[in-house]
Amino acid sequence: MSVLAIDVHGLTKRFGRKVAVDGVDIAVPEGQVWGFLGPNGSGKTTTIRMLCGLLKPDAGEGACLGHDVLREPDAIKRQVGYMTQRFSFWEDLSIRENLEFVARVYAIPDRRAKVDATLERLGLKARQNQLAGELSGGWKQRLALAACMLHNPRLLLLDEPTAGVDPQARREFWEEIHRLSQTGLTVLVSTHYMDEAERCDRIIYINLGRIIARGTVADVIRQSGLITFTLQGRDVRQYLPQLEGRPGIEHIAFFGAALHVSGHDRLALESAVAPLREGKDIAVREEAPSLEDVFIHLQGQVKAQ
Repeated sequence: MSVLAIDVHGLTKRFGRKVAVDGVDIAVPEGQVWGFLGPNGSGKTTTIRMLCGLLKPDAGEGACLGHDVLREPDAIKRQVGYMTQRFSFWEDLSIRENLEFVARVYAIPDRRAKVDATLERLGLKARQNQLAGELSGGWKQRLALAACMLHNPRLLLLDEPTAGVDPQARREFWEEIHRLSQTGLTVLVSTHYMDEAERCDRIIYINLGRIIARGTVADVIRQSGLITFTLQGRDVRQYLPQLEGRPGIEHIAFFGAALHVSGHDRLALESAVAPLREGKDIAVREEAPSLEDVFIHLQGQVKAQ
């Protein structure tokens, strides 16, 4: 039986009358990489801050790394690496100076050797004397990850770590995350990128403070019951007004050069797209919905409630 790095039940947090997180249950086995998804304001950051001991839940119970989330937040903090949404290091200090400061905060023994090893592992050695404020988004991201890893955490909580970072830097970041997970490190990462979600062992989708879907990517797609038809061809965008509002169509979205038409009633969807099958320039076919199709659908469901 897998040991759980995170095992919490009914986590709730209120700010005045606003319920930011409403009865959240999360159970993440050690050594896995889980994705945490949802629109802005859905409760992801608040949940992460409760898990790492920065916010005390108003209700709920459970443990993070075996420590009680209500009574042992300090013990949790010492074993968690938390990477915030915004770059939070000193821009007028060099990469090395930032890491040495963090090492002192954690009272890490043999700090210089530890900083040297971290610089080497994350490819920062050649830039160690560069000011943090002069770094690109991708290099700032590496510095932040390096600082998270200095004290050898057992759990990484990453809050939209790749926002605003170029595709190559995102790919390199995820390669490093999976290398770390292979050593037994557990990772919970919030993201808006569907390709990143697909790199995770499991995903959780939260909206308005409540978890509304969870499982593997295949599980979440299957559980949605969504049916998707794709339309491809020259000037396919012109057919959007013709399709909007037709019976059976719950949402329409563009993905590259294709138009995705989705809903739950196959017969109604087929009837809606049937007139377009007659056009020589348009290819219409049923395909498995993408993860993004499903999340657009889930977000729409919440808005309709």
